[in-house]
Amino acid sequence: MPSPIWTSPFTADDFARASANTANATMGIELVEIGPDHLVGRMPVDARTKQPAGILHGGASVLLAETLASWAGHFCVDRTRHTVVGQEINANHLRPATGGWVTGTARPVHLGRRSQVWEIRIANEDGKPVCISRMTLAVIDRPALAPDA
Repeated sequence: MPSPIWTSPFTADDFARASANTANATMGIELVEIGPDHLVGRMPVDARTKQPAGILHGGASVLLAETLASWAGHFCVDRTRHTVVGQEINANHLRPATGGWVTGTARPVHLGRRSQVWEIRIANEDGKPVCISRMTLAVIDRPALAPDA
């Protein structure tokens, strides 16, 4: 089993509290697993996340991917000195989802001193891939007055 990548402990309840009154809560995103080297979250495919054609909106998939990568990246740095910000994200939409839940798994590709790269694989309830995304995070010095998130 790989060694944990997290520099500070966190829970799904921490995620839920931090997500209150944000896009994460509005879209129904939940953190469901914290592994030693990955995060798993899920999002409903419903009126909040569908496009007018009745399928999962690509932007909702990107929101799930960015949420998981950003949250994971945040807990891979010394939060007293650094934070992470999104620098780039891409997504390849592979198949539509029309209902139920989609589940995203974020794993690091690179955890560097000044950048991180994450791969996020989103699947439907049958385990079939819906979207593959990659996100680059910049690791920046924490501003002196910024609250710890």
